[in-house]
Formats: sequence, structure tokens, C-alpha cells
Amino acid sequence: MPTVDAFLPDIIQTTFFSGYTLFNTVVYSLILVLFILAIIKLFKKLRIDPSSIIFSLIPFILLGSSIRALVDNGIYPKTIFLITPGLYILIGIVTILSLCLSVFLFNERDIDYRYSLFIIGLILLIPNLILIPHLNITAMFYVFLTWISLSSIFLLLSRIWPLFNDKINLAIISAHLFDASSTFIAVEFFNYSEQHVLANILYGIFHTSLTMFPMKIITIVAVLYLIDYYVDDELIKNLLKLTVFVLGLAPGLRNFLTLAISTF
Repeated sequence: MPTVDAFLPDIIQTTFFSGYTLFNTVVYSLILVLFILAIIKLFKKLRIDPSSIIFSLIPFILLGSSIRALVDNGIYPKTIFLITPGLYILIGIVTILSLCLSVFLFNERDIDYRYSLFIIGLILLIPNLILIPHLNITAMFYVFLTWISLSSIFLLLSRIWPLFNDKINLAIISAHLFDASSTFIAVEFFNYSEQHVLANILYGIFHTSLTMFPMKIITIVAVLYLIDYYVDDELIKNLLKLTVFVLGLAPGLRNFLTLAISTF
């Protein structure tokens, strides 16, 4: 593997920039917990509901995912700030600054922070969209067909299952099904390989990436149940849901875009 950045010690490159391992997954999880604790304080200071910006963040999620896909396809260079974990830190900082600016405009000019946040993200995303050289329509169709079919099941279940009467919960399970769908299609039909530790373990046991679907569904249903029934603080509850949403949509979009702009 070529070096990510020459100034980084070999041990850092090997540990954190050479794919997912049990060790760096644990480290990333601990960093995420610390990040969530800091963001809780930020939202309390800004006095906004995290759930109100869940859809406003989609351009920022797409920004990070498209950068990673362009790196995967050799259009952007592979540097510490354009791959995991540096890319997540970069996009996180950009998103937080954009949110603070949007809330400032809301307080000073009464401009809805949800719309201004969305527009800022969209503007930042435009260069990436321009640089996408082509689209693999066949791969995109397979992913969308799989995702829509499975999401439709939960849309129907929402009529009888109280957990998914909540539109945010429905969006979260849909985001993770999109991630599972993009991974399944990429691995099973386009010769990609799974990188994450648990998914790799399941793939090694069952020899199929179909395991992504029950793994995602069981995990996300359990997480949403625990959040809804055991977290009383509304701000913390909604921030946790926002985090789970991002953790599903971001890798899903990265996989989808990497697959969509690849040549075979």
C-alpha cells in the first residue's frame, strides 16, 4: 500500500490508515463518544433540536462520501484529510462551523437555520459533483432496487409497529438499509470486499454479504428501541438518533458513489 503522507510514522499509517481492525475500530468508537459529548454541549448552547437538522445535513454527508469515492477512484489524492479518519474530522469541523453560522444568521437575520445549513452544504458539494466523470447506471439500479424493496417493508410495518411511526426512526433504518444494499451489491456482483470488522467476521462464517441485512436490522432496531424507551433527555435522544443516521448514510453513500463511478 502506498503511503498516505510521508511525514506520518509507519506505525500510524499501519494502525489507522490501512483499513479497519478491531483495535482502530475501538479507538474510533471512543473518539465518537467523546465527540458526541462535546456536541451535546454545543447543541445546548445553540438551543436547537438535533432532529431539526437531520435532513439539512444530507449535503454534508454526501460531501464527505463523494470525496472518499473520488479518492477511491483516483480523482483526488490519498491524503490524511481525505480518507478515514481524517476525512470524518475535516467534514465534522466544516459541518459544525456551518451550523454555527446558520444559527447566527437565524438569530441575527431570522433566516431559517435548516435551509441555510442545507444550502451551505449544497454549495460545498458542487465541485465534487462536477468532478464525477461518469455513472454506472447498472450498479446504481441494482442498489436502488434492493434498497427500495427492503425500505418498503419497513414503510408498511410503520402502520402497525409503533417504533417506526416516527419518521426519524424510519429514516434511520432506511439509511442503514441503503448502506447494507450498497455493500451487498458491491461485494456480490462487482468484486469488492468488505472492510469492517464485524461484517468481515460474518462474511467469513456464511460466505455471503446477505448477512449485512439481518445484522443491520437487528442492531438498528435494538438501538432505536433503547433510545426511545430508556433515554429521557429529548436533546440527547435526538442527537443519538442523528448520530445513528449519519453512521448509516455516510458509508452507504460512500459505497454507492464508489461503485457508481467505477469502471469495470
